[in-house]
Amino acid sequence: MDRLEAMSVFLVAVETGSLSAAGRRLGMPLTTVSRKLSDLEAHMRTRLLHRSTRKLTLTDAGQGYLTACKRILGDVEEAERIAAGEYIAPKGDLVVTAPILFGRLHVLPIIVGFMKAYPDVDIRLLLGDRVINLHDDHVDLAIRIGPLPDSNMIATRIGTIRREVCGSPAYFAKRGKPKRPEDLSSHDCVTFDSLMFSDVWKFGVGKSETSVAVHSRLIVNTADAAIDAAIGGAGITRALSYQLVQAQRAGTLEVVLRQYEPAAWPVNLVYASQGRLPIKLRAFVDFAAPRLRERLDQSQK
Repeated sequence: MDRLEAMSVFLVAVETGSLSAAGRRLGMPLTTVSRKLSDLEAHMRTRLLHRSTRKLTLTDAGQGYLTACKRILGDVEEAERIAAGEYIAPKGDLVVTAPILFGRLHVLPIIVGFMKAYPDVDIRLLLGDRVINLHDDHVDLAIRIGPLPDSNMIATRIGTIRREVCGSPAYFAKRGKPKRPEDLSSHDCVTFDSLMFSDVWKFGVGKSETSVAVHSRLIVNTADAAIDAAIGGAGITRALSYQLVQAQRAGTLEVVLRQYEPAAWPVNLVYASQGRLPIKLRAFVDFAAPRLRERLDQSQK
């Protein structure tokens, strides 16, 4: 029995909550996952997991063994990084995640430049608007937009992003421009449902916040679709400032109600704080942070 592999299977099974989910993450048949855990328990001469059709739960022995597995596997990973020279020169694989549109517009060009500057680092870029767990998904660094929850992660601030209301010149010529948030009740709205509710939009008024009822004639699940619909005259939409830069510069969208915008959202580079920071990750943070700050500054003008 390969004990390190068995420990890894045990750890993934606990993290995912089921043998089938562990098999999917590991790319391993369910029967193989089950056999490796059974072999581990036989070797330990104790039960580590209570199995049911719905979920896995740790026994008391399993809880203690889980802590030891995390420490041992972490030490092995650290030793491999040292042996591979990741603390001597930037090299190896780096996994980065970012929101879809922000990643395509701003992160991808920086990654291309970084790869030219550091030819021994290979990068996997995961674009998605769902917030993923860096540890569970084996991600080295995330670009996060919005307030951060308390955690043991390190965050490097690179700027802020506003939430702006906009519409096409043709729509405003036909329906008029809203002067106050309350005026939106008489307008057609296009809502990107990952950013806001479809029936209520929130605005900042002084130091307080107010909610305004809106009629969303169109609800979409991507920012691109909301912006395209607004450009086409379907109604007024709301998006993040960096998403609107190209349309504003092209004159196809106009921003309104700017004085009622809620507080800007922070943008951070987020990465784990445990242990020494691999040079490849430090090099990427040092390379990307000032360039992303410059891009965000330009997008606010």
